Amino acid sequence: MRHRTRQLLILPVLLLAAYGLGFVWFLRLTSAVPDLPARADAIVVLTGGPERIETGLRLLVAGHADALLVSGLGGRVTLDDLARRALVDPALLAGRVTLGRNATTTRTNALETAAFAAPHKLGSLIVVTAAFHTPRALVELGRAMPGVRLHPAPVPPGRGAARPPSWRQLLEEYSKWLVALAGLSGYGPAHSGV
Repeated sequence: MRHRTRQLLILPVLLLAAYGLGFVWFLRLTSAVPDLPARADAIVVLTGGPERIETGLRLLVAGHADALLVSGLGGRVTLDDLARRALVDPALLAGRVTLGRNATTTRTNALETAAFAAPHKLGSLIVVTAAFHTPRALVELGRAMPGVRLHPAPVPPGRGAARPPSWRQLLEEYSKWLVALAGLSGYGPAHSGV
């Protein structure tokens, strides 16, 4: 009986240790600074935080791609509004930026991006989102577009108005990443995106 009790106690400890080690790995992924390719077929910005759209527009103007999708844009924001925020001449963006307004979660960002990528026959995509959101975004986008090379361009914490995420936010995002890795993100609430 004592042996069985010890086994029952060891299992939660092992699970907690695995969760903790995975979290350390996740933190390592979120702090990586990837090499950005000189060019890609397009850029996608996953909205939900400061400096993401501005970063994407600047990458577009700098010549990293010819087209950009802003996925998950809410409200009545126009391209001119976005250009002003990014301090970019709107004339440089004309005909090159698509404003996607249907996505409300990371999973639906991926579906909206796949719908954008298919008719353009994209082979490579620069992905702009928050650094701590990048691992989950890459999982969801990779699942929606298995043949497309994804190049992360994470917006680091503390840039612009962005504050570093709290430990609680990091743990929540880590848990969402695990759910996405398991292929279960389609079963959660529709409003749980970043």
